[in-house]
Amino acid sequence: MGSLVDSVAVHNLKKKIVMGDNGYVLEDVPHLSDYIPSLPTYPNPLKKNPSYSVVNQYFVDKDDTVAQNIVVRKNSSRGIHFRRAGPSQNVYFKPDDVNACIVTCGGLCPGLNTVIRELVCGLYSMYGVTRVMGIDGGYRGFYSKNTIPLTPKVVNDIHKRGGTILGSSRGGHVTKKIVDSIQDRGINQVYIIGGDGTQKGASVLFEEITRRGLNVVVVGIPKTIDNDIPVIDKSFGFDSAVEEAQRAINAAHVEATSFENGIGVVKLMGRNSGFIAMYASLASRDVDCCLIPESDYYLEGRGGVFEYIEQRLKENGHMVIVVAEGAGQDDEQVDVGLWISKKIKEHFSKEKKMMINLKYIDPTYMIRAIASNASDNVYCTLVAQSAVHGAMAGYTGFTVGPVNNTHAYIPFDRITEKQNKVDITDMMWAQLLSSTNQPSFLSKTRSADIIEANKGEEPPTQLSDEETNPC
Repeated sequence: MGSLVDSVAVHNLKKKIVMGDNGYVLEDVPHLSDYIPSLPTYPNPLKKNPSYSVVNQYFVDKDDTVAQNIVVRKNSSRGIHFRRAGPSQNVYFKPDDVNACIVTCGGLCPGLNTVIRELVCGLYSMYGVTRVMGIDGGYRGFYSKNTIPLTPKVVNDIHKRGGTILGSSRGGHVTKKIVDSIQDRGINQVYIIGGDGTQKGASVLFEEITRRGLNVVVVGIPKTIDNDIPVIDKSFGFDSAVEEAQRAINAAHVEATSFENGIGVVKLMGRNSGFIAMYASLASRDVDCCLIPESDYYLEGRGGVFEYIEQRLKENGHMVIVVAEGAGQDDEQVDVGLWISKKIKEHFSKEKKMMINLKYIDPTYMIRAIASNASDNVYCTLVAQSAVHGAMAGYTGFTVGPVNNTHAYIPFDRITEKQNKVDITDMMWAQLLSSTNQPSFLSKTRSADIIEANKGEEPPTQLSDEETNPC
């Protein structure tokens, strides 16, 4: 394959595709120069930074890309790639001209403060930027509140605390008001931390900024404790959530084993994706049954959950059940943990005349509010620094995250087009079933339907069962 510069490029403001040899496809991200001609460039300040100048080949090459799929067959095409994240030889902003802002939106997640800290420290220490502000209270803070000055001193210890020092909120996305505020304040780098809804909002802001022809970059940093953002290996906060969930599962196990026919029920986050429940169950080894949104189940009848509970109680005298919040429930107003606990009690007291001792634990808000663990702190540092490198290089309209353990710049539309879900035809789910010894709770007909539906489709992003390093 020749240089990407020599390849055929087809792009507009929403899609920027570069075609190469042997089925190579680069889904590139927008750049300021795509719509603002003749922008000046400047040598990257990192060339004079003593921390980086000694590192060989620290700057990424313009042709460096990251493959979305690394498991291929002999005759497979090269497939989809994304631009590799990292510092470029030249930048499109003078440090003294940068006026950056950071905003956090949506629910809480371990690692938010770490990302804020590393964005600020990265801008200051790597590029010599001295004007960074925080937007107070999510998107609506752009037009309804004062900004918060951010310096390395202000953010020095915030990674040790949960939550976000900037405050957060849902909604409040009024495109015109936000872009007007960005323009009026002279902001030219916007860092937006949030989930898929927030990233959709960031994409709209990018389009409006582009339409106005503003020299402003918009960078998204994906945040979801549920790990339901596609393409990237995983999102920050996930490792911390799985680790903290162990405490709840352990408490449920202690309660269950301390009483005759003890049952511990733990509800974990995951309205649409069951990654936390699956990984926490695998890590615990004390879980007898894990229920997630992707895998249907039924309570009554042969092969159902009730029959399995009775079997485990007879064999072991106790049982631990982990249920993701969206498992088996179409009505979002119903708390699935309370619902299934009630159904279990009713079944065994009325139908089986069997005494059980059930304890229900919901650690949702405890998990959301913790500070990030060591693994997530490393992840947050790398993703924040990658975001800063991309912004300084003039890339815009993108989000950043690890793809096959290498950080990449990904177009907004690839992050927001669908949610990442557990593939119940994948080996990881089989390992979960093997760990808990639970049945699949699916009929043969339903199982065949799922396998048939997945044929020919690109498998969703999954965490490797051998992955131990988030970088």
